[in-house]
Amino acid sequence: MFSTLELREIRVFLTLSQELHYGRTAERLGITPSRVSQIIRTLEARVGGRLFDRTSRRVCLTPIGERLLLSIEPAYLDLEGAFESARQAATGVAGTVRIGSYSPVNMGPYMVEIVHTFNARHPGAAVEFTDTGVERNYLDVLRAGEVDMYALRLPLTEPDITVGPVLSREARVLQLSGEHPLATRASVTYDDIPDIPVSDVPVFPREMMDAFIPPVTPSGRRLRRVPNRNIEEMVMRVVLGEEVHPATKALAKAVSHPGMVSVPISDLPPSETALAWLTANASSPAIQAFVQAADDVLAHTGLAAHQDRG
Repeated sequence: MFSTLELREIRVFLTLSQELHYGRTAERLGITPSRVSQIIRTLEARVGGRLFDRTSRRVCLTPIGERLLLSIEPAYLDLEGAFESARQAATGVAGTVRIGSYSPVNMGPYMVEIVHTFNARHPGAAVEFTDTGVERNYLDVLRAGEVDMYALRLPLTEPDITVGPVLSREARVLQLSGEHPLATRASVTYDDIPDIPVSDVPVFPREMMDAFIPPVTPSGRRLRRVPNRNIEEMVMRVVLGEEVHPATKALAKAVSHPGMVSVPISDLPPSETALAWLTANASSPAIQAFVQAADDVLAHTGLAAHQDRG
C-alpha cells in the first residue's frame, strides 16, 4: 500500500490541513477542487478512516487526520529540504549576493520584485544591499570586491565591467529653489539653466557625470560646477539658491524639500540605471541567477534586458 503512495497526494493532504478549504487548496496546488476531493478519498481508503470532516460551512481534521498530520508533516519537510539542499549544491547558488549603490533610486521600481523572485528560486541564497555613499568612486568599491554587483547610472564603458539589466529609465527634471523665477515654469530647456553652479560629484566616473549633467548647454554655454560631499549638502545649496541640480523624477521625489521644486527639462534624454558586475566574475552562479531573475521580472516592463557595454 505504501509503495503506491505518491508525494503529490501527501502534498494535497498537508495543504488541505493548512487551508481547511477545498477551493483554496486547489488554487494553491493548481488543480481542481474535485481533484482534491478525489485524492483525499483515495488517502482515506488507504488509511481506512476519514481524515477530514466536511460540512457546508467548514472543513476540519478528524482525530485520525490530526494524528497522521503530526506524523507525516515533519518527514515530508525533511524530504523536501533534502531535495532543496541537493538542488542548491548542484546549481551552486548559495550564500549572499551583495549589491551596492550610492542611492536607492538607482535600484529602480522593480528591485523588490526581482529579489522576491530570486529568493523564491534560491532559498539557500540571500541578498544584501550596501549604501556606498558619494565619498568615493563606486567603481572602486566594485573592483575591490566589496560588493558583487552594483546598481549604477549609465553610461559606463569600462572594459573590465559588464553592464547588464537596465533597472530604470527616467525623465529629467531641474531641482531649484522655490524662490527662483523658473520655479513657476511648466518646463525648461537645458539652455534655461540659470547662471549659477550645477552640482557635481568629482569622485564619480566623469563619463557618467558628463552625461547626467552635461557641462555645456546646446547653445555652447559652459556651466559652472560645484562639488557636493553628500546629498544633504546638495539639497541645502539648491534650497538656498546657490546651485541647481539636474536630476530625475525619482531622485527629486527621494530628496525633496519644502523649499525646493522640480521642473521638467524638455530637451535632456531620459537617464538609465542598470546592474553591473566585474566581467571576470560573470561565470558566478549567484550573479547569473540574480541576473536571470532580473531579466524575467523586467521582460514585460519596456526596459531593455541587457546593454552589455562592459
